[in-house]
Amino acid sequence: MATLYDGLTRAQITLIEESHVFFVATADSKLAATPAGLGPVNISPKGGVPLHIIDPNLVAYLDYPGSGNETARHLAAGGPMTIMVCSFHTSDAAIVRMYGKGTVQSFDDCPFAKRIVETPAKELVSKPRQIIALRIEHTQTSCGYGVPVFQFERDRRKADRGRRFKER
Repeated sequence: MATLYDGLTRAQITLIEESHVFFVATADSKLAATPAGLGPVNISPKGGVPLHIIDPNLVAYLDYPGSGNETARHLAAGGPMTIMVCSFHTSDAAIVRMYGKGTVQSFDDCPFAKRIVETPAKELVSKPRQIIALRIEHTQTSCGYGVPVFQFERDRRKADRGRRFKER
């Protein structure tokens, strides 16, 4: 059964710090208000950069170009944001979800930019474009029993960039 918290717990912070990947989901709140219902939800995996814990109710990461800028567009429209981290270890299966409002911040306007910029992606060749931050309203931990066991090999390199599944 899932457990809700007002902010990040010590155990959740440990899982986040050990993770090599996290997932960001956003939706456009303006589309959600249309008679047709909620617009498309954007879900993006993020690797190569850490998810920084600024305090128990604020996390942020360095955002790079690569697959459009839907996260920033949704956040600018006032949409909700969820960040999910899960354990891929053999033991201690767990999922942590952080729910709240996200913001897109320029390097000049972000009060914790120096901290975020100090850990850039080592393998991504593009320059970072902005900082994405999530003001956490609540977190949720669930068992993660359905998450497969994986072992981290390495971050992707430019040479790994595939086109097989992209049509031109």
